[in-house]
Amino acid sequence: MIYQIRHISAIDYSAPVSFARFNLRLRPAEWPTQRVLSYTQDITPRPSTISEEQGPYVVNTSRLVIPGTTSALRIETRFDVEVLGPPVDPEQMPAPTIAEIRDAALAQCELSPASPCSYLFASTIAQPADEIAEWARPMLAMDRSVVAGGMALMKAIRDGLRYESGATDTYTPPLEAFRARHGVCQDFAHIMIIAARAQGIPAAYVSGYLRTLPPPGKKRLVGADAMHAWVNLWCGAQLGWVGFDPTNNLIARTDHIFVAMGRDYADVAPLDGVFRGGGKQKLDVSVDVAPVEELLGPV
Repeated sequence: MIYQIRHISAIDYSAPVSFARFNLRLRPAEWPTQRVLSYTQDITPRPSTISEEQGPYVVNTSRLVIPGTTSALRIETRFDVEVLGPPVDPEQMPAPTIAEIRDAALAQCELSPASPCSYLFASTIAQPADEIAEWARPMLAMDRSVVAGGMALMKAIRDGLRYESGATDTYTPPLEAFRARHGVCQDFAHIMIIAARAQGIPAAYVSGYLRTLPPPGKKRLVGADAMHAWVNLWCGAQLGWVGFDPTNNLIARTDHIFVAMGRDYADVAPLDGVFRGGGKQKLDVSVDVAPVEELLGPV
């Protein structure tokens, strides 16, 4: 599938801000299951400097400096991407047990951005929580296939927690969302990460997009109106990283467009930074994800 993605972030400040520094993480990082064909970004007001950085996780960061005074910021990104999907069907391939995955991950020595070692331990938001670990333990028995365990866990999250836009925000602790049994895709991803890491499974937070309109006969995916989040579990050397979407209870294939992977949301937040002044701020986000054949229309 080839998609065209358009993402607009518009921030209005109640009072002018000055000398702002922002981190923008919207340029898709390289990933084996897709190929970025083009990328552009338009920022108003125009930054005095833009520097591009990679890592330490699978993320591209644009660092912006806006030296003047402004009461609004508008960022528009556009890119075309070809999504290939996983080379093999994780549901049809033999997978290691969770015990084998735990031992293999602990034996890894390299610390590249995609190394499973980087996603085994607690991180800024995905802190250990015994309550979540004990709830998930029966689904993640050591002798169970890691893929089967991941599928059981994401189904339990989808069935047991209610998707409710606005019920939480980026500062809501995952345990609070778990106890309330509601949240959004970010909460569901963090809960799954905490549960998986508790059993020694390398688990990563993925930010990206979903196809906005489903193919004929398919249901619209939850979370398609904004950036989406799902979980990558490391499933061994042969399968590698496999995407699990607990919001929709499905394996990530060609409807999921990868942007970045980190330990949790803090590593891949689309926009953050610091500035002087400003007071309250209002953020509006608009996302369009369109398959190229829909844009071209019938031939």
